[in-house]
Amino acid sequence: MSLQDALVLIAGAVATIILATRVWQAAVITGFAVGHFFLFCNVFRIERKPELHWAGLFVSLTTLNVLTSFPGWAATLGVSLGASAGLILMEMRKANYHGIGWKRINPDLPKWWSEQGTP
Repeated sequence: MSLQDALVLIAGAVATIILATRVWQAAVITGFAVGHFFLFCNVFRIERKPELHWAGLFVSLTTLNVLTSFPGWAATLGVSLGASAGLILMEMRKANYHGIGWKRINPDLPKWWSEQGTP
């Protein structure tokens, strides 16, 4: 975890707490997005393109919900969490998975790195 990651987490937590006293939906959106930033970047090490697809889905559902109250917050968060779980599972099945628990899930990673010419 980098200093920049820690600063984003701290800023996100502070923003979520402040927003929670004013507009709960904004607090949920902020906390959900910042929490996923941490999970995707530091815990499961999701590749950029799938992470951006998830972000596009989340932003689209959130925007639609804010503008039209459809599909509702429960559906928006449920679909986003389902997409998160699917994305994490797909990442963990890759030959280059190097997130949390990689030694148990992907014990051949050092071999894969050496075959790819990566130290």
